[in-house]
Amino acid sequence: MTKFGKDAWVEMFRAVGLDEATMGRWHHEFEAKWPEAHESFLAWLGVEKADIARIRSSSRSAAHRP
Repeated sequence: MTKFGKDAWVEMFRAVGLDEATMGRWHHEFEAKWPEAHESFLAWLGVEKADIARIRSSSRSAAHRP
């Protein structure tokens, strides 16, 4: 069985029609509403700590706001 990690999650998002901008908004909402859970989720996916920090910082940016 293949490990369910970041690549599988992104593949699933793409399969249901999410593009990069929509995935960015998804991260923005996750970070805005549940920042600790967002960090925990990214770690569970096996994302490296430096990448988690980058994703979370980017997710707080105004660029992802609808």
